[in-house]
Order: sequence, then C-alpha cells, then structure tokens
Amino acid sequence: MPTDDTSPANLPPLRAIQAFEQTARFGNLARAAEVLDLTPSAISHQLAKLEAMIGRQLFIRAARGVTLTPVGEQYLKDISGLLHSLEVATERATSDVSLDCLRLHSSPSFGLLWIMPRLEAFRLSHPDIQINLSCSYESLHFSRDKIDVDIRHGEPNWPSYEVRTVRNESFAVLASPKLLARRPIRSAQDLLGSDLILSEATLLKWPAWFAQHGLARPEQPYTLSFDRSYMSLEAACYGLGFALESSLLAQKYLASGELVEVSPQTLSAPVAAHHLVFPKAHSSFPRVRRFLEWMEGELGHRFDF
Repeated sequence: MPTDDTSPANLPPLRAIQAFEQTARFGNLARAAEVLDLTPSAISHQLAKLEAMIGRQLFIRAARGVTLTPVGEQYLKDISGLLHSLEVATERATSDVSLDCLRLHSSPSFGLLWIMPRLEAFRLSHPDIQINLSCSYESLHFSRDKIDVDIRHGEPNWPSYEVRTVRNESFAVLASPKLLARRPIRSAQDLLGSDLILSEATLLKWPAWFAQHGLARPEQPYTLSFDRSYMSLEAACYGLGFALESSLLAQKYLASGELVEVSPQTLSAPVAAHHLVFPKAHSSFPRVRRFLEWMEGELGHRFDF
C-alpha cells in the first residue's frame, strides 16, 4: 500500500521538496521543522533523501544554520514557481466559486491613508469581490499567508515576483497653515532652524533631502519622530512641525486644507516608494486583474511592466 510520501521514481517526494524550500527560506532546520510541524531530525532526513536522489549537495551545513550551494540556489529558483502553481491549483479546486475574496496586504500608511478611503468606491464598482485587507511592515509569504497582492514600501528589489510601481509620487515639505503663518519658508535653508518631524520609515528622510539642496543636516534634534507616516502627518496637522512626506499619502489632508505643500515647485522630490507585488501566477486571477485595472484608474496612470 503506497504512503503519501511515495512519488514516481523520477520525482522527489513532495515532503522532501517542502522541507527543502522551508529550510532554504529560513536557513535553519528548526524553523523549517516548526513551519511544517515536523522534528528537525525529520527535516534532516528529508533533505538527505533529496540530496541522495539528485546526487548533488544542496546545502552547506554549519553550526549556526545552513546555506544553499550554487546547485541548491538554482534548484530553489527552478522549483519555487512549480510549488506555487500547485498551491494555486489546489486552492482553486477547494474554494467556493461563489465567493471571490481579494486578499490584500499593505504597508500600514498606504493601507490606512490611500486604500481605506477608496474601499467603498471599489466595492461599488466590483460588488462581487470581497476584500480582506491586512497591514504591517512584515514580509509575508504569499501562499502560507494567503495573500493575492502585497503593496510594499521600499526599493523594488523582488526579482522573483511581478512588480507594478506606483508612479507620480513625490515627497514634499508639508505643514499646517497655522505653522506656515508663524514660520514662513522661502527656501530649503529656512528649514534648518525650524521644527522638523522625522518619518523614520520613509525612503527619503531629512538628511538626504537637505543634501539634495546642498545643505548639511540640521544640528538641532528633530522635534518629533515617528515610525509611521500617518503619525507624522497627524502631528503636522496639529502644527507641531514640518513633515517630509508623500503627497500621495497626504491627499486627504491637502484636499481638506489641513496641510499645504511648502514651495512644491522647488522643495518637492519625485520618489518611487510604493509597489504592488505578487507571484506571476496571480496575474491570471480575474480578481487580481480587476484590482490592478481599478488601481490604474484611481492613480491616473498605467503600471510599467
């Protein structure tokens, strides 16, 4: 009677492939064992079985963990897409076709300030799609965490995935009208002695911004610093200082007049900070295609491929 670990002679057991992928991901047998609900010795056994079948060493073992050999790196690249395709096929077979749930993950500020105000518009234009939105700075695993599209903040360095970059985003000096009336700004130099709010997680921060204008960073400490853009924007609304933030994220504040851009023609800088990231297989999902088309309409531009 065959066991569920049995495969055709020319195919490795699925359990061995899973052990290989998770060990490669974490560089640690114990972490891989935890994810797969196995013991580290069972993981080690599966890896040894896979290496024996291939006839090549896939990992370099060390006291602190394991690293992939060049053969292992290539093998991981070759099988990752196949495993994801298998997961997608299984999901399709087991899902309720009457419910189409678009599962989004987003960096916190983009999710709160850009996605959230537009959810009603998406729901009205696509009433047959249910949305699940989660927000964090974590790097989630698409299949394990059941994510269709991840809206990430940072440099677009994800070669294994499809990436659609949000264009026409710029970083601007933002302030409340009350603060500007009290502290007029005519040039970048005027900001050196001003109360500045530091956003710790943004791609463009005050030191680099001042450098772009040929100035050294301010000697005085920042008035406030935050690890979330929405907190920096809220603090700026209260007149607590000048924020260097994305005008894309600040749209509702600018529209309401709570914040204004300070000399946008001279003090703003273009930036590509937000990206829609997803496995290539997900581009075949109608819900993902419709979401991407809707995003293009809301942003006013087509994504670059």
